[in-house]
Amino acid sequence: MKKFLPSFAPGFAFVLVSVASFAALAFAQKENAKSARRVYEELAKAPEKARGRVNPLANDPEAVAAGRLLFEDHCAECHGENAEGGEPGAKRRGPSLRAPEVQNAADGALFWVVTNGVVRKGMPVWSKLPEPQRWQLVRYIKSLGATQEKTATAAP
Repeated sequence: MKKFLPSFAPGFAFVLVSVASFAALAFAQKENAKSARRVYEELAKAPEKARGRVNPLANDPEAVAAGRLLFEDHCAECHGENAEGGEPGAKRRGPSLRAPEVQNAADGALFWVVTNGVVRKGMPVWSKLPEPQRWQLVRYIKSLGATQEKTATAAP
């Protein structure tokens, strides 16, 4: 016995599968975006007293250069040479330190994260690094500024 399929059935099935695939992709992207932002939640966990600490090297022009050297030695392996996050597929991949969540964080919160690390996510504790060097790292990180979104510009 032959089954009869309406002529629109194959096209309808294709549309249905396409819509389902698009919905799954959109959901996955939304979850990835949430996950990407969760990485910065550690900054919010800094105690109020820690967040309120002021960087004693905030106005020291030499602190940025010293912090850059420390970053290259201790941080670039995971966060990338430009602090934009570790390379895809790298053994260690830290988040971007140019994200607005980092750049807008209080210096004290950054100092707290550098000092205590995020061990469960692979960031080591840097409390054995002398305190002035941790403040130099904070000064360097804040000097980087946020990464700007690339936008298309119209030709003149």
